[in-house]
Amino acid sequence: MAVARRSAEELAAWIASREGAVHRDDALRAGFGVPLIRDLVRSGGAEMLRRVWVVTAAAPVDLRAAARAGGRITCVSLARRRRWWVPEGVDPAVHLHMHPGSSGVGPVGGRGAVTHWNKPLAPSPRSLIGTVEDALQHIAACLDHDTALVLWESAARVEKLAPEALRQVTWSSLAARELAASVTGLSDSGLETLLVVPLRRAGLRVRQQVVLAGRPVDALVGERLVVQADGYEFHSSSAQRAKDLAHDAELRLRGYTVLRFSYAQIVHEWPSVERTIRRAVASGLHRS
Repeated sequence: MAVARRSAEELAAWIASREGAVHRDDALRAGFGVPLIRDLVRSGGAEMLRRVWVVTAAAPVDLRAAARAGGRITCVSLARRRRWWVPEGVDPAVHLHMHPGSSGVGPVGGRGAVTHWNKPLAPSPRSLIGTVEDALQHIAACLDHDTALVLWESAARVEKLAPEALRQVTWSSLAARELAASVTGLSDSGLETLLVVPLRRAGLRVRQQVVLAGRPVDALVGERLVVQADGYEFHSSSAQRAKDLAHDAELRLRGYTVLRFSYAQIVHEWPSVERTIRRAVASGLHRS
């Protein structure tokens, strides 16, 4: 029986369904012959990068950069792709994982890419997108400890990674091992991590996601001081705001002190937030 011949339109649609960047061998396995791929490139519908990646103009900048360099998307670039919580101010440049011995990287969107040259932690299938574990290791090398911990905690939540499993990985850097030891998996958001880490560093006893009056609280300092973080994503609706205020009122009736801070306060006015919490602790409001 004759096999139906694939068309250029089918090839273009197939590449588009894969974000506009595919490996030539994958296209061949999908039934698109070399002549069809060559015709698409000659017509301007795509370009061949490093002789193996077929990339259209619609492909995202990070995928095009990875294909052009022969690397993989990693670090904060992979974090953004997988919707981990990335704090404001983190460099938006494309981060690429390059295998030792690879060639250099050219300009990406008018600027250079940030490159990480090291052997992958574990073998992975052919892809322009790196692994979660390699991205976490690169984040540990790229960012300061507190900012990196925000991303690690977010990764643990989004990827459903148990802290114990992260500690079992054979990390090749001290920074990554320290982050793995610090991850709790309890933060509902990156904002919560930004809140609790400096408080613990200051020597305060802080517990996360303790259920009080039927709902978990972001942070419980000592026994009676509740600290809540209003992240935009989780507290933006009026209905949610009403529930938050009702819960605050119930906690106060039960003898708790409740401090609630906005996203802007925690991210941009942390010294003021910390002073307020310290004053509450100095007044004994955290004790039973």
